[in-house]
Amino acid sequence: MNEKPIVRVANETDANVIRGIYAPHVEHSAVSFETAVPSADEMAARIRKLLPTHPWLVAVVDGHVAGYAYASPHRERAAYRWSVEVTAYVHAQFHRHGIGKRLYAALCAVLAAQRYVNAFGIITLPNAASVALHEACGFHRCATFRHAGYKFGAWHDVGWWQYEIDAASATPDEPIAFAAIDTGHLTQLLALD
Repeated sequence: MNEKPIVRVANETDANVIRGIYAPHVEHSAVSFETAVPSADEMAARIRKLLPTHPWLVAVVDGHVAGYAYASPHRERAAYRWSVEVTAYVHAQFHRHGIGKRLYAALCAVLAAQRYVNAFGIITLPNAASVALHEACGFHRCATFRHAGYKFGAWHDVGWWQYEIDAASATPDEPIAFAAIDTGHLTQLLALD
């Protein structure tokens, strides 16, 4: 790895590379509970659907997408609107280079600008690498759901890790859409270390 990772907003042209990063986790592990790898078109649709309201970021190293992270709504009920679920995946050749930490730092900075209060990382257990990443980024384990999913002939527990983006105030400001963040401000947020 010759250069520092650059974090930018994902776009639909990244879909095939993102699919490639994600596919091994679907095909060969229970890290993802999906059982079929989404097509590049499906990945592009997921990016397109989330970007107006929630960030989807990629880290680029030496011209290659090395990983991605995004936020999505935590739940549909209105009272949950200050919380998001977050996900990050890093290409195997870029593991242990700080890509996941860099992506989560940028993602959480953007989520703070959007006025979110909580981010939840959901981890299929056991997964020491993901637990270490989340805890290194300030997440704390808050729940475990036993036998939450069945994949590859076995039941898997799921742990939830919580990151408090901001203090829970008595009268929180409404979250703002990702698309409403000023471009200059967004550029500053993505450049933070």
